[in-house]
Amino acid sequence: MDNLLIQDMSRVERPRERLAKLGAEALKNEELLAIVLRTGYRGHGALDVAKTILALYPLAQLLKMPFAPLSSLRGMGISRASTLLAAAELARRADQETPPGLPHIQSMSDVISHAVEIRDKKKEYLLAFFLNARNQLIAKETISIGTLTASLAHPREIFAPAIGRAAAGVILVHNHPSGDPSPSDEDIRLTKRVAQAGHIMGIDLLDHLIVAEKGSYSFKTAGQL
Repeated sequence: MDNLLIQDMSRVERPRERLAKLGAEALKNEELLAIVLRTGYRGHGALDVAKTILALYPLAQLLKMPFAPLSSLRGMGISRASTLLAAAELARRADQETPPGLPHIQSMSDVISHAVEIRDKKKEYLLAFFLNARNQLIAKETISIGTLTASLAHPREIFAPAIGRAAAGVILVHNHPSGDPSPSDEDIRLTKRVAQAGHIMGIDLLDHLIVAEKGSYSFKTAGQL
């Protein structure tokens, strides 16, 4: 789909339609940038151009670029660079006026601090953290209680509330009453299944953490996501 023009995408997949239906916070960085760009260039749609630009320049760096080098990027131009920098400046001024709201999740320790209550539970608890595109915590829900199985932790139980809350990403956390945070075969299967389902729905599984008395395990840190 990388080279697919936006007008050739199904309407439900188009960034503008997704924004109208789900809100801006549900969109990924490349989708928001594609809306600013509007079009790409021959053989490359706006979404493809946005992904290419963000692969070269992370969002924070892109929004701080001087006008001249920003406008010279292929697919950007003077008009789009002006629009992007103006939007970035408006957001910066709004952040200065508005007190902090939703907590930011920036590391594994941030997640664990919000799941400390399940570390010593005698049963396995599976929690889902729903994040917006800014990695802010929208909500936290208990998905299941009991030994993790396919029936207790089906992807639909995780993604139904994610869709309802217009989440851009999900982090799973569950505890091991045994005290050993090492993942079981079922933990690994669950992680792969949820990651695949999330890829189809456009909601990323950002990490799956296991917390226990003897420590914590991150599937992302271990390179399994």
